[in-house]
Parts: sequence; structure tokens; C-alpha cells
Amino acid sequence: MSLAENVQTTPASSTSDVTLAKEEKSPYFDSVQVKPNAAGSVTDAYPEYSTTYRLDQLRATEYSYLDKQDHVYLDYTGSGLAAYAQHRAQEERLASTLCGNPHSVNPTSEVATHLIEQARARILAHLRASPDEYAVIFTPNATGAARLVGESYPFSRRTRLVLSTDNHNSVNGLREFARRRHTRTTYVPMQPPELRMDPTVLTRALRRRNACGMLFGPGKAGRKGLFAFPAQSNFSGVRHPLSYVSLAQKHGFDVLLDAAAYLPTETLDLSIVKPEFLIISWYKLFGYPTGVGCLVAKRSALARMSRPWFSGGTIKAVAVGVPWHEMASDESAFEDGTLNFLSIPDVTFGLDWLASIGMDVIATRVRCLTGWFLDRLGRLEHSDGTPMIRIYGPKDTNARGGTITFNFLDAAGDVFDERLIAAESAAERISLRTGCFCNPGVAENALGLGVSNLRQLRHSKTASLDEIINLIGLPSGGAIRVSFGLASNAKDVERFFTYAVKTYRDRLTSTTGLPPRLRC
Repeated sequence: MSLAENVQTTPASSTSDVTLAKEEKSPYFDSVQVKPNAAGSVTDAYPEYSTTYRLDQLRATEYSYLDKQDHVYLDYTGSGLAAYAQHRAQEERLASTLCGNPHSVNPTSEVATHLIEQARARILAHLRASPDEYAVIFTPNATGAARLVGESYPFSRRTRLVLSTDNHNSVNGLREFARRRHTRTTYVPMQPPELRMDPTVLTRALRRRNACGMLFGPGKAGRKGLFAFPAQSNFSGVRHPLSYVSLAQKHGFDVLLDAAAYLPTETLDLSIVKPEFLIISWYKLFGYPTGVGCLVAKRSALARMSRPWFSGGTIKAVAVGVPWHEMASDESAFEDGTLNFLSIPDVTFGLDWLASIGMDVIATRVRCLTGWFLDRLGRLEHSDGTPMIRIYGPKDTNARGGTITFNFLDAAGDVFDERLIAAESAAERISLRTGCFCNPGVAENALGLGVSNLRQLRHSKTASLDEIINLIGLPSGGAIRVSFGLASNAKDVERFFTYAVKTYRDRLTSTTGLPPRLRC
């Protein structure tokens, strides 16, 4: 089977799930070949780590609650952590200002409106986006931003939806909006062992025909559809080339770029990379506030959107005696009801906070810890020399972020159940992530699940996740994910490896007494 044939397509009229994986078993399902155990500090392996000393000062002050609680936090892809300074700033602002519902012109409303507009401007400045070209639409999170695109995008039989299998479920859900409008969905698989997109396969997917038999390609008139992918995988940490944005646009596609996992440790310049849609959750960057995300969209793309309903705040005018309404002409047409006006100003402070630290400093710290962690992880072995670890994705720091996914292997080579890892790491006060991380497609690619395995799901009537896992032949319910952020340090890594060696070296796994799985 050629790489081009690995692109999975579902007919527009089909109501069954889209096929997400290749037929062949992934060669990366085999375990990592480990090296003898080796000691050494992070600065021995990555001397530039010493240039990030300011983050150690912040760990001791603004993030001192971690050490006071004896906690190791290794889930920055799940959420960032908030500094004491952020909480102080919010408390001081609430004590010194009086804000009211922004849908008015009274004094308290005007204060709230000013702070919201200030946050919009700060976001555009952080992304180096022109306010003439891009609009900031506030949502509850990145998921809410993706839903706005899905429900409003002009899908039809003449368009297609192209998704990478590395998308989060919040983006995978776009296929349901597409299906209801008879739009065909195509998935581009990740290629083991590094779990990256093959550009040849992607190009082939962008050129395929739509449901009406029309061939897509450069130079064809009209919009061909929507292509969505993450700037950084929240499963493997892979950073997909941002050049894929312009590649898809040259083939006539609008592009939705998921930046939720990318922006906490990197900057994005929208004056150079120009997707039609960008989705963000701000708590991923700096922990607070939760409940505030953004859709950053080209104004030209918004003009082609059509919302399926209206609500308070989204309209210029509406009549009840006759079925008539006119939507607002700016970004408020996409902001349902009253915005979270007491929390949105915290985004401004959060971005200023990151700028005061320096994104380059954060990026260097995370890269060094990621590389050091991967080096040590690959050397873990049992007393007889057999590997303790199976890694999914890149094993070095090239074109990747600070997210690492792996499984522990027992002394017989079997995968430790992720529920056991969750319970035992929690007992050590270590926060990490277990499961599939809402990324089923790339997990299927990584674990070698083929179409023949997944096809059985269509005939399954079970509601039990454990039975589904057994049905498709998974060794466990997913994997283990460790991720680093601005408050991470070398002691966190040391604590993890002390726990890993003490708990899993020379041990055999067992699922006795584990609770049932309720969800991925």
C-alpha cells in the first residue's frame, strides 16, 4: 500500500464513524531499544539550561505553592499554572474598578467594554496580527472556538473537510457538521515512528475529489473546503510544519490551526503564517483564567460564515411579528450572550506576564527538560537489560514541544495498565496524564490499530469502554503523558525517575482490583 493510499475518506452520506487508522501494524509498536543507565545533570547534557535561571527564581516565589505542597506537576499540556501575581492583579482590579454588563452605554458597562477591547488588542499584538485583517472572538475555550467554525462554515456537497488524525476531539467533531451538509471528510494519517504528516500524502488529500466528483487543486475556482490540524500535537508533542497552512491555501482550502498546545512555549506570527481560523484556550498558556478562549479569524473568512441561530448580543435588530433579524456586522455576531467580562481582562495581564518572563526563556527551559527527560527515559531498563519504556513519537527535541507520551513495560514486556500508573503516580504527588488525551486518531496510528480492528466498532453494541478496548485489541486504555512548562525544573524530572525506577523496575503488571474505565 502506498503512502497516498493511506488517506482515509468517508462518503458524505455515511453516518458511520470515519476510519482513522491504517491497515498495517505500526512498526513503532515495538519497544524502544534502551541504552545502559547513565547519570548526569541537565546542564551537563544541555548547558543552555543555566541561562533560564530566572525561572528557578519564579518557581521559588510566584510558583512556590508547588514545593510547599510537595507536588510534581507534569501536565502543562493539560493546563498551565497561575502565578501568585496573576491572582493579585485580578484581586486589585476587582477592588478598584466597577464593571457592568457590556451590552449598554452606562459607566460600568463602558468600563467593561474598554477592558474587553483592551484584551482584544493585546491578543492581536501578541500574535502580531493586524486588526484590519484579523478579529478576536471570545469563547469559553478552544473547543467553543472550533464549534463556532463548524456550525458556521459553508459546508456543502461541493466542499470537503480534511483533517489530520493528530487532531484533538474538539476538532474531530467538525466532521459532524460537515456530514449534516453532505460534505466528505478525509483524514491524513500520522506516519510512525515519529508520528508526523507526510507532505506527499497531505498534498494528495488536498487534491482529491469532492462528493460531486470535482477535482481539487491549485488554480481551481472557489473555496474547496476546510483543512484543520494542530500546530503542536497534544499527544506526541510533534510540531507540524506551519508551511502546511500556505500549502492548503494554495490548493483552495481555508485553514483552521489549533494553537492550544503550541502557544504556551512558542510564539506565532500571524503577519507571516496566516490561517483563516486560529483556536486558543488561554488557561493553557498561563493557568488563569479558565473559561476564556478565542477564535482569531480573518475578517474575510468571517464574512463567508453563516450562523445557524442568533442570540442576545449577536444581532443589530430582530422582529418577532415576522421572522426577520439582522446579525451584527462585527465579531460580536459570534459572541453569544454576555461575555465573561470579569475574567477577560486577566488575559491581558497573563500575556504581559509571559512577555515579562520572555517566551524564549520558557522555550529554552522546556526544550532542555524535554531532551533530558527523553534521554533518561530511553535508558530505563529492567535488571536483565529489557526495556522499561515504549515511547510514541520523536525521541529527540527536533521539531517538537515539551509533551512526551510513552508506556511502562513490565519485566515480561507487557504494558502496565494506565489506571495503575494514574493511581500510583498520584500517591507520589505527581500529576501526569493517562489515557488517550482526547486524540484517538494519532493514538490509533501510534498503537498500530488498523482498519480491520476499528471496523468491529461499527457492529459493537457494548457501552463498556473496557469491552471496546478488548474488542479492538489494545494492550491498555492508552498511554502516559508527561509535559513541561514555565515552572518546571530539574528536580521535577529527578522525582519522576526516582518514582519510576522504585515502582516499576523488575515488576510484573496486574489489572486486579482496578476500577472500570468510564471514558477515554
